[in-house]
Order: sequence, then C-alpha cells, then structure tokens
Amino acid sequence: MGLGVAYKILKSHLAAGQLVPGKTIDVVMDQTLTQDATGTMAYLQFESLGLDHVRNELAVSYVDHNTVQVGFENADDHLYLQSVAAAKGIIFSKPGNGICHQVHLERFGIPGKTLIGSDSHTPTGGGLGMIAIGAGGLDVALAMAGVPFSIICPRVIEIRLSGKLRPFCSAKDVILTVLEHFGVKGNVNTVFEYTGSGVSSLSIPERATICNMGAECGVTTSVFPSDAITKQFMDAQGRGDDFTAVSADDDASYDGLFEIDLSSVVPMAACPHSPGNVKKVSEIAGLKVNQIAIGSCTNSSYADLYKVGKILAGKKISDSVCLGVAPGSREVLGMIAADGTLSELVSSGARILESACGFCIGNHFSPNSGGVSLRTNNRNFEGRSGTRDGQVYLVSPETAAVSAICGVLTDPTSLGLPEIKVPEITSFEHDDNLFVFPEKNGKSEIVRGPNIGNPPSCKPLENSINAEVTLKVGDKITTDHIMPAGARLKYRSNIEKYSTFVFEPVDPSFSARALSNKAAGIGNIVVAGQSYGQGSSREHAAICPMHLGVKAILALSIERIHQANLCNFGILPLTFKDEADYEKLNQGDRLVIENAVSQVMAAGDITIKNLTGGYSFSMALDVSPLQRKMLIEGGRINQIKESLANG
Repeated sequence: MGLGVAYKILKSHLAAGQLVPGKTIDVVMDQTLTQDATGTMAYLQFESLGLDHVRNELAVSYVDHNTVQVGFENADDHLYLQSVAAAKGIIFSKPGNGICHQVHLERFGIPGKTLIGSDSHTPTGGGLGMIAIGAGGLDVALAMAGVPFSIICPRVIEIRLSGKLRPFCSAKDVILTVLEHFGVKGNVNTVFEYTGSGVSSLSIPERATICNMGAECGVTTSVFPSDAITKQFMDAQGRGDDFTAVSADDDASYDGLFEIDLSSVVPMAACPHSPGNVKKVSEIAGLKVNQIAIGSCTNSSYADLYKVGKILAGKKISDSVCLGVAPGSREVLGMIAADGTLSELVSSGARILESACGFCIGNHFSPNSGGVSLRTNNRNFEGRSGTRDGQVYLVSPETAAVSAICGVLTDPTSLGLPEIKVPEITSFEHDDNLFVFPEKNGKSEIVRGPNIGNPPSCKPLENSINAEVTLKVGDKITTDHIMPAGARLKYRSNIEKYSTFVFEPVDPSFSARALSNKAAGIGNIVVAGQSYGQGSSREHAAICPMHLGVKAILALSIERIHQANLCNFGILPLTFKDEADYEKLNQGDRLVIENAVSQVMAAGDITIKNLTGGYSFSMALDVSPLQRKMLIEGGRINQIKESLANG
C-alpha cells in the first residue's frame, strides 16, 4: 500500500512508534519558529534546560505580534529575544521584517522537512510540502533541544481538488468551503492532504492560505505536494537548491475523502463569531461595513495585495469605511512599492499598516463599538478584534477590496470586473537585512528587563486533589477567552502579572477567587463544554491557570494543542464520558479526586467525588503514556530535565 505526502514525511522523520492512526509517535523536528508573544516564554524554558546551543537544524525567532510598543514591556521582550538568539544560535527576525509564517514560507521553508512553531498557524508551511505543526512554546523549546515531538499519529483526510478557480474566487473561499463542510470541532488528530488535478492550478501563496486556516478546523496540520509550482516559487526566492519533490504514491490510501471542484467555489464569508459560521457572500450581501482590514498570515502575499491594488486603482474607498492594509513581509512591501501597487492603495484612501500581526490579534486597528469589520485574517472570535461587541466577518482580499469601494459587503463576482492576472514572478525582491544571523561559537550576554520573569515551576501531582469548581462555562471557550491578548499581550513574559487576567473576558473575578482558594489549600477546577481551548497555541492558557492553582479541566472535549499544553504544565485534561455529568455540575461544587497518582498511572478512567452533590462520576483521561508521566511528575520540564542532563 502506497503512502501519501503526510505519511511519507512523517515516516522519514519517525523517531519512535508506528504510523498507525491513534497511536503515539515521536517525530524529529528539523525546524522551529517562535513569535514574540509566545517566544519569550519558550526561550526562558529553553534556558532552563541548561543547553548552550540549539540542536535542531534551524531555529528562527520572529518579532511580529507585540510591535505596537506602548510602554517598556514589549521593547524589553525584543531585547531579550535578540540577545538569547545570539547566545543560543538562533536566527532573529527584527520587528518590521514581517509575519513569521509569511517570512518563513519565503526564506526558510523546505519541502519534505518538518517544522514546529509556537503559533497555531504554523501549518502555513504545508503549502510548501512540509509537515508544519503548531504547538505550545515548551514543545518548541524541547524541539530546539533535539527532543522529538510526541503526537498522536493522525488519520489523513484526502481533499481532492479538480478544476480551476474562477476570477474573483480565491483560496480563502476554498478553505472557507472546507470549514463549512468540516466545522471547527471533531477533527482532532487529523491531517488534511490536498490532492487532485486542481492542485497544479494553485500558487504557493494560495496553497499556504488554505493550509493556514486548516488550523481553524482543529487538524494537526494540512499539506500539499511539492511539485513544479513549488520549484518555481523556490527558484524565484533564490532557494532552488532547497527544492525536493514530494508527491503521494499512485496507490496511496486515506481515511476519508472530500472533493471540491474549484470552478464551483464562490465567494464565502465566516460570520460572527466563529470561522465555522460560513455563508455565501451573496446570501448576506448589502451588509453595511464600517471597517476593512486586509493582511495577516492568511492573506498578505504579494499576489493578494497586487489584486487588491488593481481593484482599488483609480477608485476611492467609501466615506463610511476605514480600510487598513498590512503587507505580510518586508519583501511584499518592497515589491508593491516597486510596481506601483502601494501608490494605488494609498491613493484610494487605504491606511498602510505595519508588516505585522496587528489587527488580527486585536492590539491595534480595532473596530468601533458594534462595528462591522471585514477582515482577511483567520479568526473572528468574540472580542478578539479588541472590541468586545465588534462584528467580524472573514473574507477574501477580493471581497474586502470591492466592499471597501461599495461601503457594503459585496460579492466580487457580481460586478462584471475584468479578470486580474497576477504577473509571474521569476525573482522575488527579497531583503534579508532585518535578519540577525548568529555568529558561530559567538558568546553573547542575555539581556533581561524588569518584565522578564522566570519560567513556570510546576509541582508533582498530589495524591488527593480537593478542589472547587471555580468556573463553569459553555462550548467553544477559546484561548482568547482564557488568556486575553490585545492590551494584555505585553505581560506574557511576566506570569504573575499575566495570571491576573485569566478568564477576564468571561469572569473578571476568576483570578481573585482562584488565588484565594490556592492560599487556603483548595484546588481549582474549570468545567467546560465542547471544543475547550480552541484557537491560538498560547501555552499561557495552561501556564497561568496552573499558577493560579487550577488542577484539572473537565470538558466535553478539549482541542489538541491546548490538551498538550495542559499536560505540559501538570493540569489534568479530563473529558466527560456522559454529558449528563456536565449538566449536573455547578459552579461552587466541591470535588475530590482520591488516589490521583495511582488513577493516572492505571491508564483507566478517573473517578471523581462530588461532595456537594453526594455522588461520584467517571471522566476519561485520553492521554499518551508520556503525558501520564508528565502529569504525575508535574509537567514536561520536570519530566525531561534529567534525561537531557544525561545526554
């Protein structure tokens, strides 16, 4: 039986285990990337391992999240990141160089390689034919130490493409079609692999867009083959020597099939407040729009902005709309400046934003109260834009551009516009001046400002957990709900301070109650519905609750990256076997888990007593043997330190 692209790459990087869906495998990670919002903690954790130098093939530290430097905190983080990069053999990408996923695709991604990044949209690299996986910062720190990444071997769903996209229908509409079909839950431990005759009609930026938003489905990653289109892109980037063809065998087998005729794809929009709430643009056209933001790691390539520029050329955006455009990288910015696209954007009335994550994570360019904002990024969770009641719709650059002119949500295929042909690029005008490459055997002092804290310290699992249900929440609690970004993002390197904002968007009094319980020797438990922890890879959504004394999460389901982060920091990720048990639990109930260590070791269900309700119930602990060890020993750092010390 032949192999597909995903299993071919995993097989060539397999350190332990077998490629059997549902079984634990250890995968060697060639490359790592971090961004500044998660990277500071990742490097503090790497430092705690006591290694002088990274041990993987390539490590890159990007600054792209906290670039609006109000106060000293972000600037201090950046100084720390640059200094630790120089000391440990890591490439440093300075602020202004661009968004990590866009820049990595351009300058470092290699077909057939593996990549792990402390950002949930790391699967963007799948557009180049990589196995690229988002994870918590600790997992990335361990990968930099040469430790294989332990995951559940995924099932692979074939998404077979045929035909060709029609004018003004885009890759964004393709992935929104995928989201419409698969939704945002139920796809854990799955890979989407794109096949079929339609693949050759898609450019690398288009493939990257599709892989980028596969993360919203909750899959481990998404991947395209590496083919002639890939080679053309890498040649144009001046990296042709890194090209390797990777394709599925003719007799490759998959665990499921979804077929898309690209010629049937129409403009789509993800409506508030979920990337899975997808409708055709034509069904909601005419909606008055207040703000439009074009950019993010999903849609900020040269091709995206070239098309936007051609749509806006010679026109003026509506007086009722504020339009912001953020090029994805310094390379993209330079190219649209050289070919006149930038001038077209400015002349139309667009604001040019920094080449950074910015509006996507809600740290600037937030919409007005209750305002409708069309955005080309990947997430529209409630409040993520920085405005609690902002109404965010996710659309393609083409839809965003025509809507900016019309002032209302508009289907770009309805206007009879002439087709836009993006010129073939034989040589991208790359500029690597904002990379700082480490010197061989160079020694560098690590700079620590007052906002740089210590890596978190976890305690071994207690044999008896006496805890209160400090919070009960419903479905789709995202990592933005658990650990808000925006104005709070600058505290990520200071766990004690950042912990005061845990669950702030849901219950601002949670952290005070949790700390009060912790001081009294009472643990905290959070009870949740479906898809708990969806969204960002931010490990702080586990670290900060751990700091507050959270001992367990009891949920109907927990998303993959967050479940791994919980294990990494010693919090039990338990799932209900009976939904009725979720319904019966109340905030304030006192729970006891007796013989917790032996229960976790036994690899069975976990029995919990509800002292308030006077009954017992069972929860599933669906974790790997390695994760059981982590939970017992108090997290991954405790579990791994001794083995690293012994080489």
